[in-house]
Amino acid sequence: MSIATVLTSDESNKRNQLKIDKPYVYEKIMKYEEKVKNGESIAILQFQYDYQCNFKCVHCSADDFMLKTLEERKKHADKRTFNIEDVKELSRQGDEMGLAHIVITGGEPLTYPDFDEVVAAIDPKKWYIVSDTNGWFLDDARAKHMKAIGVDKVQISLDSLNAEEHDEFRRKPGSHAKVMRAIDAAVNAGLNIILSTCVWKSRVKSAELEEFLAWSTKKGIGVYITLAKPVGSFAGQLDEVCDSEDIKYIDALEKKYNSFTHWTPGYGLDVGCIAMKKMVSISKYGDIMPCPYTHVSMGNVFVEPLKDIIERGLKVKLFSYDKKETCYIGNIDHEFIHKYLPKYQDKYNEVEAAPYTEVFTDEDFTDGKMVWSPSFPKKD
Repeated sequence: MSIATVLTSDESNKRNQLKIDKPYVYEKIMKYEEKVKNGESIAILQFQYDYQCNFKCVHCSADDFMLKTLEERKKHADKRTFNIEDVKELSRQGDEMGLAHIVITGGEPLTYPDFDEVVAAIDPKKWYIVSDTNGWFLDDARAKHMKAIGVDKVQISLDSLNAEEHDEFRRKPGSHAKVMRAIDAAVNAGLNIILSTCVWKSRVKSAELEEFLAWSTKKGIGVYITLAKPVGSFAGQLDEVCDSEDIKYIDALEKKYNSFTHWTPGYGLDVGCIAMKKMVSISKYGDIMPCPYTHVSMGNVFVEPLKDIIERGLKVKLFSYDKKETCYIGNIDHEFIHKYLPKYQDKYNEVEAAPYTEVFTDEDFTDGKMVWSPSFPKKD
């Protein structure tokens, strides 16, 4: 298995700094290449601790899990969700697996009243901790506080340099101004920072996107380009999903500007689609999903160990190391959208991702046989 690539100078610099700041985390990352060669996951834990949010974004992938009405909230009031002790246990299990990165997301993490407790439960000495944010609550004081409690990095969403366009996409008047404030606050506090920007077919080849990337490159801030996926609040928008040519264009932009995608080689390793291999999404309700857009539960961490669930996920052909494709759910040309997406879009029920046993079949597994789970026992 040939997956190694050369580290960029920026990655090398950050890795050297990590060795000083968090030596335990550094040692785990230094074992990543060997773990991948052994077929093990090095997943970032994209932790959807809560779905509380002050925005209603056009493209929100978590929209399906947000209980919007009183009736929905009453219906699922007894559903188990993460508490602080559960977070500690998740941290312990992930650390034992040699995993090193966790992203606190949602929802909007900076609305969580127990955000500090979540960070402490994860344990900053053992993890490189990132927080997603829309920037609304990130001022100088909050940024300095986040740095002080052990958050390493913020990923701030910005979807246009044009304030009106950004605010419209985020459905939040005034949000553009708050993002600009948040960027300065993060830099001043010494937090690592990247911007996350969403692209769809109408935007991908626009002059506006190039201007955006030129601006961020000049500021020395990397941009994570994420594709709009036809799930959540963007469900059904298939005419705005990018195609293979659009994705090639995004790859070309990466060579010109300080930008990257989720399939960009990281840690010096090229694995293509990162689902299960370099990322898993963990719902508020304990479901382990291959990515934030594939609402398929490979098992529930409240029922069985994280390690078992991830190993099961790696046995799905789509998510194995043998696959080196870019993105399944963000490419309208890929069969995934037409074959698998319909199977799980109708299966989740407001809080639970669709069981993988109802989405995949024997032929989807590497050994030609469904791997059954205590989370979803085989029916007689």
